Amino acid sequence: MRSTFALVAALAAREVASHATFQDLWVNGVDYGAQCARLPLSNSPVTDVSSNNIRCNANSGAVAKKCPVKAGDTITVEIHQQPGDRNCNAEAIGGAHYGPVQVYMSKVSDASSADGSAGWFKIFADTWAKGSGGSGDDDYWGTKDINTCCGRMDVPIPKDIASGDYLLRAEALALHTAGSSGQAQFYMTCFQLTVSGGGSAAPATVSFPGAYKASDPGILVNIHAAMSGYTAPGPAVYSSGSTRKAGGACAGCESTCKPGSGPAGTLTASPQPSQTSSPGGGNGGGNGGGSGGGSGCSVQAYGQCGGNGYTGCTKCASGTCKALNDYYSQCS
Repeated sequence: MRSTFALVAALAAREVASHATFQDLWVNGVDYGAQCARLPLSNSPVTDVSSNNIRCNANSGAVAKKCPVKAGDTITVEIHQQPGDRNCNAEAIGGAHYGPVQVYMSKVSDASSADGSAGWFKIFADTWAKGSGGSGDDDYWGTKDINTCCGRMDVPIPKDIASGDYLLRAEALALHTAGSSGQAQFYMTCFQLTVSGGGSAAPATVSFPGAYKASDPGILVNIHAAMSGYTAPGPAVYSSGSTRKAGGACAGCESTCKPGSGPAGTLTASPQPSQTSSPGGGNGGGNGGGSGGGSGCSVQAYGQCGGNGYTGCTKCASGTCKALNDYYSQCS
């Protein structure tokens, strides 16, 4: 039998390639991309649950835009290993990074400036279900579902929450090395929303940091052994929220949405970032975006302008092209 030590060592060898980032948001099948996402500075995880980074990751800060959502709408969060990558041929979060996927919301006065210190309530969870193989590695997990569905997971917005601004926090918890304290890996991104058509509900909240402890049974756990049950960290899902049974089939936007195939939508702050190109546009390079594009090729504020493997426009219509990491630079 393969030892747990050997398994952990093999998984650790794949760590760099297997990290991931929630980076794109859909609203009722409309692709808003990363426009209202507080993109993390890297695709590396947060492991210290007592750090303020457990709120919204170590990100580039608030962005100007807010995605418009109606209470009762279905949003779809999308995660991939590398920023700007929406390829379905590779696992969205690889390296056997098995664990739950949970989504929280926080009511704030202004989503474009909130720091995440306000209370959070859980609106969605896709956690664990026992597999049929008799081994913990055969069990079903939220991250397995998100891999099956090209990195996407549908999340209904509760119908009864009050209208106004919110931060939405999408979290994937990788438990492949979580048999030792401090080794669970949290991948999260906060999205800025403005909700309309809501009710008057004010759900009970928890704080980040504070909601999780390193010793919680859903965080300090050996998932490679057979388990009889699993309790995800944090509070219960809000009564008007929703849960998904791990191992279920892809549905809705998870199975039908194609990036760039629908209208780009209208945001509540300023015109959305867009990119126009013309023949002769240069290839983007590494940090900062490489050489500039040709005449007529420009990227609007908060759009991607560079990164390893990027081949689009690299000239910013305003501002400068700033590297967030090796794989993603944006105009700001």
